[in-house]
Amino acid sequence: MLDSIVARCWRRLDRPGWRNFGIAMLALSVALVAALFSAAVAQAGRLLLASVTAALALGLAAWVGFAIVPALARRTSLRWIAYQVEYRLTRDGIIYLGAVCILILGAVNTGNNLLFLILACCLAGILISGVLSRAVLTGIDLKFDLPEHIFAGKPVLAELTLRNDKPMWPSFSLRVIGDTKKSVAQILTQPVFFPYIPRMSLARQKVELQFPRRGVYRQDAFGIRTQFPFGFFEKTRRVDSDIEIVVYPRIEPTDQFYEVLPLLSGEMASHFRGRGHELHSLREYAPADSARLVDWKVTAKVGRLMVREFAREDERRVMLVLDPFIGPPRAEFGAHGSAVHAELFERAVSMTACIAWHFHEINSVMQFRTNRFSTSMAPASEIIYDALRELAVLQADTSATGGAFLDELTGDREIFKIVLTCRSQRTIPTALWSSSYCVFIDTL
Repeated sequence: MLDSIVARCWRRLDRPGWRNFGIAMLALSVALVAALFSAAVAQAGRLLLASVTAALALGLAAWVGFAIVPALARRTSLRWIAYQVEYRLTRDGIIYLGAVCILILGAVNTGNNLLFLILACCLAGILISGVLSRAVLTGIDLKFDLPEHIFAGKPVLAELTLRNDKPMWPSFSLRVIGDTKKSVAQILTQPVFFPYIPRMSLARQKVELQFPRRGVYRQDAFGIRTQFPFGFFEKTRRVDSDIEIVVYPRIEPTDQFYEVLPLLSGEMASHFRGRGHELHSLREYAPADSARLVDWKVTAKVGRLMVREFAREDERRVMLVLDPFIGPPRAEFGAHGSAVHAELFERAVSMTACIAWHFHEINSVMQFRTNRFSTSMAPASEIIYDALRELAVLQADTSATGGAFLDELTGDREIFKIVLTCRSQRTIPTALWSSSYCVFIDTL
């Protein structure tokens, strides 16, 4: 095993770099000897020889500085210099520094060599703590994977991965936190602990997340934090991030949804005629009609051929409409008018999401519309997430007038429309009632 480690290190050895380092050390050694020799001959009064050897020493040192040092610097990874590391003194660190101050006072006042020795060890411990914690934080890459579709109120599992790219040293006792300086809604709100990450390896942790509200969540930065090795300081390295997710509205059918659903089904069945079993209407016979549809009893009664039309069951096509207009806060609500309006709108969004998901589950053909967004008429499985994404970011319209959005819907009388609105019944266009079912949110 030892042979394999040595062989692996030998293969990864930077031979040109070590060669330059050896040349630099040799040149600096010669310069040091020349400088010492120059000082010795100067004391003997041989000024010319002293000047020549001193110039030789300076020349060798300058050559190393201009020729060797830049070549070595280009082969050295300096990423750790750019890391933003924040330091915070812990309670243990405060106690430790207090003890160091007491040792300083005691050593200075007494001149005791043992106290100076203990003080030097304590200061060395602080230095070692800083060096080791810095080494633990460097060479760490972070990756955060989230599910594609996330619903408000539903727990989801995300995966947080830390990769240690250091070729020689592992990392210990790391915590990944959200950016505590930001006041916006963040994705990661609880720290995730990684006890050990081997060198040139990675570690994964599953994280359960839950988002209370719909909307857009961002994570502008993460923090990788450690108190390794002694816990005197808490070091946090900031890692920038561009993660942004859209959280869909909550889909949990409420009692109001189960009350509205039978009414929706009944309205749809009575509005459309087609192939089915429930009688829709009677009309006079046309040459293209099948003789199987003739109602002979009614034909005998009225004296002319009459055919039956049935409610369509296998050709569900519906337009789901959410009207975002809620108007300005009402005076009767007083100081809480804005909060009441916001709750009313959230109720409308949640109800719309539940209805859309219901049509998705029964494989309906659906179109979804708001005042600024519209999908095509397609199977609900193809447009459901586009509709939910729009519902996640839709904002209420609090203007004094809601515009002519509902008037635009009156032109299409062939498609049954389900309209969720906060308007009063008297403001609904008359032509819309014949082909629509309106759900008034403030009455739920």
